[in-house]
Amino acid sequence: MLCGQENEIPHLMRIGLIYVGAEDKMDTFSRQKRSWIMAQVKSDGNRSTENRLIALLRGNGITGWRRSYPLHGKPDFVFPRSRVAVFVDGCFWHGHPTKCRMPKANRAYWERKIARNVVRDRLVTRVLREKGWKVVRIWEDSVQKPSTLKRLRKALT
Repeated sequence: MLCGQENEIPHLMRIGLIYVGAEDKMDTFSRQKRSWIMAQVKSDGNRSTENRLIALLRGNGITGWRRSYPLHGKPDFVFPRSRVAVFVDGCFWHGHPTKCRMPKANRAYWERKIARNVVRDRLVTRVLREKGWKVVRIWEDSVQKPSTLKRLRKALT
């Protein structure tokens, strides 16, 4: 029982905290309640991965990048003068072809979720390129590879 109190469940059902009849759904909350809960979560991104890229940029004398730049798709790094947008994509959330390990529980949900993320990533890339931006997408596990630095330098020239 929830919170060890049997009489608590009807109350939670009345105020919309338990979604009844959700055998095929991911969780126990209604869509509206889950939306509200997720809207309350504030994130500054994947700090450790982004910090590794910052160290790489600084260590190689690459300057001119900005964070939190107001650009479609919210790139992690933007080089406004060169019109380069850099995204550091997590292997799970962005569906790395070989390193995305799908959870066994709720597999269909996660496959749809990650597929939507991949479609959104492609759309963002296309829109930015149509606006004259170069887009560089880096997998989180590739930040420190020499090829990443080479790709960044090429985009910035």
